[in-house]
Amino acid sequence: MTAATPAIQGVSRRIAGVDWQKAEASLASRGFASIGPLLGARECARLARVFSDDSAFRATVDLERHRFGAAGSYRYFDRPLPPLVEALRREMYPPLSAIANRWQEALRRDERYPERLVDFLERCEAHDQRRPTPLLLRYHEGGYNCLHQDRYGDVVFPLQIVILLDRPEVDFGGGEFLLVEQRPRMQSRGSSIRLTRGHAVVFPNAERPVQGARGVYRAQTRHGVSEVTRGMRTTLGIIFHDAS
Repeated sequence: MTAATPAIQGVSRRIAGVDWQKAEASLASRGFASIGPLLGARECARLARVFSDDSAFRATVDLERHRFGAAGSYRYFDRPLPPLVEALRREMYPPLSAIANRWQEALRRDERYPERLVDFLERCEAHDQRRPTPLLLRYHEGGYNCLHQDRYGDVVFPLQIVILLDRPEVDFGGGEFLLVEQRPRMQSRGSSIRLTRGHAVVFPNAERPVQGARGVYRAQTRHGVSEVTRGMRTTLGIIFHDAS
């Protein structure tokens, strides 16, 4: 059990204070939900500094080398996760799992997600998905991330979050968070989201249910980051399923 430090207690209180009904309504109408603030300035700065600590990570991906983007990289945390990251992942999961289960029902799927993260991670482990997926992402001037989905195995949780750790228009310019949604028999719809430091954006990992005139259908979603025009941009990404 993670020690209940003042920082973790603060995060727990902020998550408990989120209007999850409003967040679910925003996900239904806009395809994403902005919530928070979840982290204060000191907590953001502390997490951003972890990016330079090689011992905290299990893997580093260079965007340009893999043709995922340019002038940036992302680093997957190793276990044990930093206590603040562990707390965010654990505390955010229960309200999101309730939303995810309503999505499953709307899509007429039998699978349901357990109430606790630890039980969901046991399901991942049973499918040989054991590697943690929370990560830090950093972009420099000219950096961007191509549209993609974060699927790492057969077990996938349908929601994930991103939290900006740097100050927009102070530490960096540009670098908007991008979502592109493809609905059946329609042109793609794009959203450009200006993140606020310490706030979280909740969005679909790959697809979500959308109510149409003839019932519910699946809208495919991809996400990325527009070009950073100056400075450096760091974000924390929390994905709830582990990787194979």
